[in-house]
Amino acid sequence: MALAKVQPCFKLVLSVVILTKNSVVRIGKCLDSVRFADEIIVIDDYSTDKTVKIAKKRGAKVFKRRLKGDFSAQRNFGLKKAKGDWVLFVDSDERISAASAAEIQPPATSHQPPVFSGFFIKRKDKFLGKWLKHGETASVRLLRLAKKGSGKWEGRVHEVWKIKGKIGKLKNPILHDHTISVSSFIKRLDCYSTLRTKELFKKGIKEGFWKVFVYPLAKFFLNYFWRFGFLDGYPGLVMALLMSYHSLLVRTKLRALWKKKYL
Repeated sequence: MALAKVQPCFKLVLSVVILTKNSVVRIGKCLDSVRFADEIIVIDDYSTDKTVKIAKKRGAKVFKRRLKGDFSAQRNFGLKKAKGDWVLFVDSDERISAASAAEIQPPATSHQPPVFSGFFIKRKDKFLGKWLKHGETASVRLLRLAKKGSGKWEGRVHEVWKIKGKIGKLKNPILHDHTISVSSFIKRLDCYSTLRTKELFKKGIKEGFWKVFVYPLAKFFLNYFWRFGFLDGYPGLVMALLMSYHSLLVRTKLRALWKKKYL
């Protein structure tokens, strides 16, 4: 289904930027959910599947660029390509519901001077077939909608959008559907933890031996008990374990990297 072209009623327009890499399974639903935007941009990390073909068929503007382990650089590239006065970032495995779209549009289409420069948006995660209501993922608030030129993305992984000005909060969440298997999820965590380790190493950050044990355990306790992850049943348990595992990976890899440097 081709994306419908929406003509902006006011001067301000909204651009949506999506990062992709072999996203053929999920990119269609993502694109269909952001049809309300005036411009849709896909920054593709040289996919080898039909991701680009699907994106172009649905009317998106596609630019190819190597990720090179730097998500901020990829997003900032998308910012430069966006022509809208407001920019919304959506990942390829995320969707914008009708309620979220209705809430996102007014800041970008209003002809009045904006009160806020950007907005935090909740993210609701679906994992192992269940929408999680508790744990770490339920508390996630992401700065994904902001005026172009108000700031830039920072951090190679777990990147954040640093903007100037007042930041508001939207009520309705972005829908994040983890369609990948647990084994694929673990591979992704391994990749992300390596990127995070290199980033911390470059900043000269070290981790004490005790943190390798304490931090992952503390993270599991926080997510599974303090944030009531156990109420999400088996998916909540697995997610809490995986987040703890990610913490363990980062710290063990960081210690190994520092030891290697001084060998």
